Amino acid sequence: MTGTASPTLRDFYEDPAVPVASGDARSRRQARLLADALGASPGQLVLDVGCGDGSAACAAAPYLAGHRLVGVDWSHDALRRARPRMGAVVRGELDRGLPFADGCADAVLFSEVVEHLVDPDRALDELRRVLRPGGHLMLSTPNLAAWYNRALLLAGVQPVFSEVSLRGIHGRPGSQVVGHLRLYTARALRSFLTAAGFRDVTITGAPFHGVPRGLRLLDRAACAVPGAASILLAHARRG
Repeated sequence: MTGTASPTLRDFYEDPAVPVASGDARSRRQARLLADALGASPGQLVLDVGCGDGSAACAAAPYLAGHRLVGVDWSHDALRRARPRMGAVVRGELDRGLPFADGCADAVLFSEVVEHLVDPDRALDELRRVLRPGGHLMLSTPNLAAWYNRALLLAGVQPVFSEVSLRGIHGRPGSQVVGHLRLYTARALRSFLTAAGFRDVTITGAPFHGVPRGLRLLDRAACAVPGAASILLAHARRG
């Protein structure tokens, strides 16, 4: 993951047991959207900021063939695992400034990262800096208002994706702590990106790999209504 963190959070994210990858369905859907946005011109630079172990880049690679994909993460362990999958990886921290020139990137993938950040405002400022004018931001994040979270809240249950502790799960379904600090609805995400200087914000939905098998058809159907989907996929351009 990428961003400002206390020593406790750094230790948490450097733990090999902490997951640094999300589902392939989301990665493929996001990559298709980005490929369509980039068009036919080859050789464009795509930074996968918060690349984790590189599994998302592997899923995206067939759709981004011909472009230069570079993985960026601050976790040494994540980069060690990403290098065999991606080849080009760079250590960088959003709060200290990424090791790239202003306006050098044609696109930034920012997948399942923003929910882990202490200072997401500063992170988006840095992503905007490295993007060329009109460059593409492809951001994905869990949806606080996912269809099942609406029902859970009505029942007084802590929503999925939200966490109150780094030591264990309390009051919600699931058993795995992943370090989420912030959660967004579609409306909040759109407003946040616009305020950060991005334009032409569009939001679509993607399924969540952790949904129980018997509910996965319903989860995929919910993607037709982005505000109720499990995962929010935002495409925006640098203003």
